[in-house]
Amino acid sequence: MTDLEYAVRDRIATILLNRPERKNAFTMEMVNAWADALLKAEQDPDVRVIVVTGAGGAFCSGVDLAEFAGGEKRTPLAEKELLTRNVHRVALTLEEVTKPVIAAVAGPAVGAGMDMALLCDLRFAGRGARFSEGYIKVGLVPGDGGCWLLPRVVGVSTALRLLWTGDFVNADDALRIGLVDEVHDDEDLLDAAYAYAARLAERPPIAVQTIKRAVRQGARHDLRTALDLISSHLAVITSTEDSAEAFTAFQEKRPGVFTGR
Repeated sequence: MTDLEYAVRDRIATILLNRPERKNAFTMEMVNAWADALLKAEQDPDVRVIVVTGAGGAFCSGVDLAEFAGGEKRTPLAEKELLTRNVHRVALTLEEVTKPVIAAVAGPAVGAGMDMALLCDLRFAGRGARFSEGYIKVGLVPGDGGCWLLPRVVGVSTALRLLWTGDFVNADDALRIGLVDEVHDDEDLLDAAYAYAARLAERPPIAVQTIKRAVRQGARHDLRTALDLISSHLAVITSTEDSAEAFTAFQEKRPGVFTGR
């Protein structure tokens, strides 16, 4: 058993955070394994969707502060490099992954753990899920993108309220403010996440990934630039076997068979 487990089944890759005794708080070694697993899934043609979840009734309680604060006091430059070279690897890798990534959140998602969930494309929560940007409670600020991510998901004023207080948000309130996309009973959470992942895995993979890319690009560009980009994407998509199969399957009222070509 390792602190992070990776498996592929039915075209869905699962990344399991597996330190339940620490509520899946991550070490630097675990961060690097997490980023490596994301890259492995992205590069595997047999993987179409990625699900990230945690063991033992928790998602992730953030960085393991015992390791992060341990040893000799670091200089400001060394502190910055620790974040840049380690913790930020997961955030930056998730930003580059073109396949859908679903966070299945049971129990607490705190600090960097909440931010890792925010980096995923969709968030499914169990009713026992609890979210907190708890940095302020220990005199810190989000070190891995929380101040950038949270306003884009829930809006600026709600993000500031959560960041300034570090208050916990339960699953129902998370759904109300748009922090999560679906809420399920805890025992049904993974089944719901995998059922949705299976639906995505049946869609034409090139189109699915291009839609994600276009949405991410569109968030950074004006309409004219977005339209120029999508015209190029569409021209490529219409030349693929998947596009032709999807059109024919639609006309014949049957499920498509998609190869990713």
